[in-house]
Amino acid sequence: MPDAFPLPDPAEALAALAADRSRRPVLVALDFDGTLAPLQDDPAASRVLPAGVGVLADLAATDGVSLALVSGRAMADLHLLAEVPVGTLLVGSHGAERARVTPHGLDRDVVRLTDDQADQLATLGAEAAAVARGREGVWVETKPTAVVVHTRLADADVARSAEQESLALGERLGTGVMHGKAVVELTVLHASKGEALIALRDEIGAPVVVYAGDDVTDERAFEALGEQDITVKVGPGDTVARYRVQSPEDVVAALAQFRDALAPSAG
Repeated sequence: MPDAFPLPDPAEALAALAADRSRRPVLVALDFDGTLAPLQDDPAASRVLPAGVGVLADLAATDGVSLALVSGRAMADLHLLAEVPVGTLLVGSHGAERARVTPHGLDRDVVRLTDDQADQLATLGAEAAAVARGREGVWVETKPTAVVVHTRLADADVARSAEQESLALGERLGTGVMHGKAVVELTVLHASKGEALIALRDEIGAPVVVYAGDDVTDERAFEALGEQDITVKVGPGDTVARYRVQSPEDVVAALAQFRDALAPSAG
């Protein structure tokens, strides 16, 4: 089925970026699930496409390129599942967690909650568990700063009612709410992929950010970036991104072409 809102492929923009050394360093930041890793019914089965592992390693080793993964996953989960090279910046929990991959593990920024936030997180966990109870295919994940109600394995009607109750729970308790694909995340600590990307860009001093993502939560990142950046929506759906590809396979292919285009100008 064709996209309702056709957008160009990013290949030409990436080629132009590779040819322009004045636009270094480049921050290549990527969502994980649905972008580098095909979506799975079992989230623990998600992995970067095999072809993508080498491409990411090559990009991370290229002068003038900084690599980051920006995900809604908890940091420990993201690090466990994503095969990324040393030096990669990891942003987990939609920006609430930060780390860098080192030869000896993660160099992490410690997340600290106030007593009130910790109490609210415990309350969220208990009430979210009540939402999931008795609903087949609905389950709850607890993160350091949030509770997530997953509905991917549930029938459509069951998923819809669980998500509606979860949204109402967040409104009642006054938490942050992020409604993504088959998930409702209720967070006690403000976080935004967009704000996390801007912070990374400022730290690196990158004039250009390349960002690809597939979920509605990635729209915050697309919105935060500017016209000089290359924003790529993966898959169908309304978006404010400037470019579109259809699948994680297309993401890996585009990154491979970008890597190859960078090679002649790397010396």
